[in-house]
Parts: sequence; C-alpha cells; structure tokens
Amino acid sequence: MQTEQHVIFADSAKMSDIDPETIHLVVTSPPYPMIEMWDEIFCHRLTTAKALKQGDGRRAFELMHAQLDKVWREMWRVLVPGGIACINIGDATRTLKDEFSLYPNHSRVLNAMLGLGFSNLPNILWRKQTNAPNKFMGSGMMPNGAYVTLEHEYVLVFRKGGKRLFKTIEEKNNRRQSAYFWEERNQWFSDVWMDLKGTRQKIGDKELRQRSGAFPLELAYRLVNMFSVMGDTVLDPFMGTGTTLAATAASGRNGVGYELDAAFAKLIGENCWQSVATGTRRIAERLDAHLRFVGDRQETGKPIKHTNTVYGFPVITRQETEMMLPTPATVHETGKNCWQIDYDLPKPLSPGQAAPIPKKPKRNANGQMSLFETKG
Repeated sequence: MQTEQHVIFADSAKMSDIDPETIHLVVTSPPYPMIEMWDEIFCHRLTTAKALKQGDGRRAFELMHAQLDKVWREMWRVLVPGGIACINIGDATRTLKDEFSLYPNHSRVLNAMLGLGFSNLPNILWRKQTNAPNKFMGSGMMPNGAYVTLEHEYVLVFRKGGKRLFKTIEEKNNRRQSAYFWEERNQWFSDVWMDLKGTRQKIGDKELRQRSGAFPLELAYRLVNMFSVMGDTVLDPFMGTGTTLAATAASGRNGVGYELDAAFAKLIGENCWQSVATGTRRIAERLDAHLRFVGDRQETGKPIKHTNTVYGFPVITRQETEMMLPTPATVHETGKNCWQIDYDLPKPLSPGQAAPIPKKPKRNANGQMSLFETKG
C-alpha cells in the first residue's frame, strides 16, 4: 500500500493543479479574519488595509472573508459528490477606534458555504480552556464593561450533495477496513471536544512562528479518519506547517496541500519525513487503548460478541470486525515537495490466535501513563 503527499506553493483561490471532483475530504484552518497576526495576509488588498486604517471593522471583516470565499468556491469544484469539508475557524475580538467588538468568523463562513450549495452537518466545538491570569477582557471585576472570554473554536462540517456512495465490492471492502473502534466513535463524534490542547509553536524561526496558527495533529487525524477511507485524497488549501499532511500520511490517505508562504517548505518536509514515527506511534496508541478498553469491559462482566478478524481481539460491533490500521514504514521523496509513503499491513493471524490484553498502564514520575509494558 502506498500514498502520495504533495505540497503546492500557490494561491488556493485558484487550484488549477486539481481536477474537478477528485478530492474526497478537505481538512483546513484558514487565516482568521480580524485577528491581528494575519492582517498582513489579508491587507495585500489596499481596500482591506484602508478599511482597517480607518477603523471600519465591519468593512474590513467582509473584505477579508471575500478573499476566503474564492477558496470555498474552489473547494466546491474539486470535491467529489458526497465529499466532506471540515473547516476549523475561531471568532475574533478586536478594538478599533476605541470600540471593542466580536467578529463572528464561523457564522460568516457558514453562510458562505451554504450559499455555494453545501449542506451543513452537525458541527464540533473545540473547547480550549485557559486558566491564564490575564485571560479576562475589558473592565475585569467591574460590571458593564467586562467581556466574555472566548475559549472555544469551531470545526464546521459540510457535505457536497447527498451521502457518498460506495458501489463496488472493492469500495465496500475498503470502507469496512477503514472503520474505527466503537469507543473511538463515541468520543470522536461528540459535538464538544475538550481533550485537545492547542499546539505549541515549536518553530525555530520567530517570524515564521508568528505567522503560524497550526491546529493539533490529533484534530486533523481524527477528522481524516472520521470522514474518509483509506486511499482517499485529502486537501488542505491553507497548509501552513503541514499538520494535515502528517495526519493523512499517518492514516493511509493521499494528501494535497496549498500554501502561499514558501518559508514553510522546510517544516512541511520535516513533518512528512517524520510521518513514519508519527503514524506508528498513533496506531500503537489506538490499539493499546482498545485492548485496555475491552479488558476493562470484560472485567466488569459485560459481553463482547464480535472478534476482529485481522487482529484477533474482541470488538463491540460487527462493523469493526474487518478494520485494519496500515502502519507507515518508509518515506521516499519522489519530486520537489512530493513524498511517497509505503505501509506495512497487519500480519495474518493463525486460526484461533488472538492478541493479548495488556496490563493496566503504570504512571511514570511525571504522572503520565506509559504506553507499553516492558516484559522481561
């Protein structure tokens, strides 16, 4: 099994390198309008820069979103019928001419996507809690001048047309093999995600770090596995540091990313080269967590009726019996900003063979659970 990961340094408002209806999933996080760190991206248009300079927040807000609208139209063109688009976006707060205001980015994107013909599916609130002592906005403890702190972002979920169809035997088999665990489904498909922390910008170049708003790898990894099947092609039109490509490589999906800033090229390449370690680690965590889940369930006497035929361990539903997790094995650079990932498939089990249930994890000196037990 192989996948291709490809980055194109160009404006995603015109994705001429991508043929119509060839993308199965979009996972992206655009620059957030009215957030000061991204002003430079939007203000290359003089009308936007002028609106900000004049303190006309509403006009600047609309002009910035007009630039994003061009990308959303291209997404409609390249997505297959039934394809999914996941957009991570946060609202903005800003003071212009001594007037503080909220700029509702998520509702503006929602309206633009609906206007293009997308259907809105249930969205996800990504809760980003903070206990920072300076998190309060406005007048602090004094009434009528303090403002609610924004501690969440949105993952807006859209579909192009009706449900995607899997018609051939091969397509149906691949879909079954791309399943996720029952307990993962319960966690991932909740409408509030509280277990993901924002990404610390581990970028050496200070200026580059200030231009990056990367979301956590786990956010992209979940969305890729929730809304695509193995071998699909996933697009990120605002690539940034390459988090989405790292997630697609770790998940056995093809990835295409667009990025305007070529300064990110080195970091994106490093993330692709690290996809073997990233994917191997994440798959080991998922298998380990599942074995612990079924072990705890069996200890309480709850029945588990089904067995996964690939790994030989118990699973809750029949839909999980054929799922498999190909592990990234090697990375090859096949061209400029192009990488090929090769995968190892799970080894067939002998009749009656089953994976052992590991012991409960021990905690290390830092209070964190170790992923694996070391046996003598």
